[in-house]
Amino acid sequence: MIDPRRLFDISVTIIVAPFAMLVGAITALAIFLDSPGPVFYRSTRIGASGRSFRMLKFRKFRCSAAGTPLTTDGDDRFTPIGRFLAVTKLDELPQLWNVLRGDMRLVGPRPEVIEFVECYPEHYEHILRVVPGITGPAALEYADESYLLGEQPDPVAFYRSELLPRKIAIDMAYVDRHNVRGDIAILVRTAIVPARQLLRRMRFVATHPEASHHGPARHHHHMRLVPVALAGALVIVCFALATSSPL
Repeated sequence: MIDPRRLFDISVTIIVAPFAMLVGAITALAIFLDSPGPVFYRSTRIGASGRSFRMLKFRKFRCSAAGTPLTTDGDDRFTPIGRFLAVTKLDELPQLWNVLRGDMRLVGPRPEVIEFVECYPEHYEHILRVVPGITGPAALEYADESYLLGEQPDPVAFYRSELLPRKIAIDMAYVDRHNVRGDIAILVRTAIVPARQLLRRMRFVATHPEASHHGPARHHHHMRLVPVALAGALVIVCFALATSSPL
C-alpha cells in the first residue's frame, strides 16, 4: 500500500506540473541566453537511510567556478541572473523531478552534502529516517541563510559550528512530529518566500542606490531578468494552487 505522504507528493506534483513546466521552460531559456554552460546542475546529496542521490537544480553559478557547497549573498560565482534564481528559489524548481523519482519529498529536512552529514553522524542517523524535502521547517527558518553566511569571515566554519546545529535541532523535531497537515502549512509558508525575498532585495536597492548604478552592462543584465521575474511570479501562483488543492 502506497504511503499517504507519497500519494500527497505525487498528487500535488502532477497538479502543478503544467505550471512548473512553463516556469521551468522560461527559466531554462533565460539561463541558456545568460551564460555559457548547461542549464542544470546536479549536486550529490545524502538522502533517506544514508543513500546518496543526485539533486537537480537550475545552474546559478558560472561553469568555471569552484568553491564550497554553500551560497553566500555576495558570492562571486553567480551568473548575471544567478543571484535572482537564488533569491527567488527558482533554482530549486527542478527538484520536482527528484520528488517524482522518490529521492525527495515536497516537505522534509533539506538534504546535505556528505561533508556536513559526517560532522554530526548520530543526529543525521535520526534525521535520515525520513526522505528529505524541497522545503522544510529549517529551510523556512533560515530562508535568509545566504545573507547570514555572507556576513561571516569564514562561512563554512560558521555554518558547520553555528548554523547547522540549529537546523539539525529543527529537523529532528520535524522528524518526530511531521504529518500531512503540517506539511501543507509549510508549503503555504514556502509560497510566500520568493515574494518576501524579492521585496527585501528591492528595499536593499532602494536604501543603497549606488548598488544599482554600475553602467550600461548592469542595465543590460537587469533587462535579462524580466522573463525570469515573470517566472518567479508564476512560481508563487503554482505553489498557491497546489497547496489549496483538496488532494
